Amino acid sequence: MRLTPEALDFLFENKIKDSRAWYNEHKADYKRLVVEPFREFVANMQPYIDKIDPNLSCNPKRISRIYRDTRFTKDKHLYRDHVWYGFMHSKELYEGLPCFFFEFSPEGIDYGCGYYKASSESMEAIRTLVLKHDKSFEAMKKAFKKRPELVLSGNPYKRNHFPDADEKDLPWLNIRDFCAIAYTQEFDLLFSESDVLAAEIGKRFLDMKPIYDFLMKAESTVER
Repeated sequence: MRLTPEALDFLFENKIKDSRAWYNEHKADYKRLVVEPFREFVANMQPYIDKIDPNLSCNPKRISRIYRDTRFTKDKHLYRDHVWYGFMHSKELYEGLPCFFFEFSPEGIDYGCGYYKASSESMEAIRTLVLKHDKSFEAMKKAFKKRPELVLSGNPYKRNHFPDADEKDLPWLNIRDFCAIAYTQEFDLLFSESDVLAAEIGKRFLDMKPIYDFLMKAESTVER
């Protein structure tokens, strides 16, 4: 089973229509085109996730919902055009532990490792490892070099908060959050059989394991 261009067509049209009536009429298409193949991909990720950390979830039933919670936002669109899964320790997003994720939409795919929203305590623990040039920090930097498509998304400070630090360390210090993320338009990969897609994304996740290990080492010093 695999995702197809029709899955992206559905996500695009459903968001444009933004109609409960239209969605309900085409709900079977959503399940067939999007839900079933994506759940199969998540299930096929299990052996790769287990090699990283067996405590990370790999539950196909917990893929993201297509409809939005509009109660607390000015954007009142009912539906999303993107679908994702987070390989997480728990359902906790804000100030939770680091995780891996995979997402696709009509614009492409993105995947990575990091926080949905890191706590200030987590960021302080990360900075401590950076400042002392911990071995996990050096290994993490090598992982970024091995996967050059990854970029650091960290909500940087507008000014330098560490004037005495090594200039090479500043990108890792002057941030409020931490996420290593890749944005691609590898649609041929996205439309491959789910086991083939899982094998490639699983390999990339394994290459990113030092990033996860670095974050988890920082977390080992955080009181929760």
